[in-house]
Amino acid sequence: MNSETPEISFNPPVNQLLSLGRPDNNEQRNYAMLGISSENISELIRMATDEQLNDYPHEHSVLWAPVHAWRALGQLCATEAIEPLLSLFQRIDKTQDDWVQSDLPKALAQMGAAAIEPVTNYLADPNHGEWARSAASETIGYIGKFHPDLRAECVAKLAAQLEKFSEQSETLNAFLICPLWDLRAVEAMPVIERAYAAGCVDESVTGDVEDVQIHFGLKKKREHSPKPNRLTELRDSMLGFKQGLELLGRENPDFDPIEDHPDFGARPKPYIAPPKTGRNEPCPCGSGKKYKKCCGA
Repeated sequence: MNSETPEISFNPPVNQLLSLGRPDNNEQRNYAMLGISSENISELIRMATDEQLNDYPHEHSVLWAPVHAWRALGQLCATEAIEPLLSLFQRIDKTQDDWVQSDLPKALAQMGAAAIEPVTNYLADPNHGEWARSAASETIGYIGKFHPDLRAECVAKLAAQLEKFSEQSETLNAFLICPLWDLRAVEAMPVIERAYAAGCVDESVTGDVEDVQIHFGLKKKREHSPKPNRLTELRDSMLGFKQGLELLGRENPDFDPIEDHPDFGARPKPYIAPPKTGRNEPCPCGSGKKYKKCCGA
């Protein structure tokens, strides 16, 4: 097999998805225009969950075929695809697949009421990875957003899972609050407040309880200064660094932060391109993500 002609075979019209290339994040492609219909659901499921496609190592349009496949399944409201698509969430923890994390929840949410129970069961299962479960919580939030008649049920499911905050990680609790925030679920505020009061929420994800109260319209302004967290510490550090440079500049008009500040060292040397990085190799920027999902996107 070579990168130009991969040995991947799907039946028409689904095979057209192999050549569509990277989709836009907000693309609203109508896959029915390609002749894709409910008769092609099994083939779309096969494409969406195909390991070879999802892990394809080269610069090739087939790499994006699974994304198009699950988007087509979402448009078809193919409820038989819910369980197979949920199995892809494990890729978030195992391979840092950002497209599964950010895009698949929206496709699943298009399936509406039929997706609520299986996604809720997935979320409730502690055997699944933390980020996979976070994607499930986001899916429930999108269902409530896309289908306003289902909002109350989705809020109830998320709040019920958040009730277990003492048994869950601070990160998962924060990502349960995120969709409640998006849905402006003021009715869930009692359990949100209890989770915060117990110190069981990662405030670098959602802010503190006063941020939520203000967002929900329960307060007009803060009554207390926010406690430090990873984001506020980084922000304060950068602000202090900036103020220090400004002070040095005022005291010495000839001050050059590149030449004169010890943290900068010498001026950068001419850029030399690094060796080519494979699409599925770790990104050289150090993000921990795959190159195809980071600087190579």
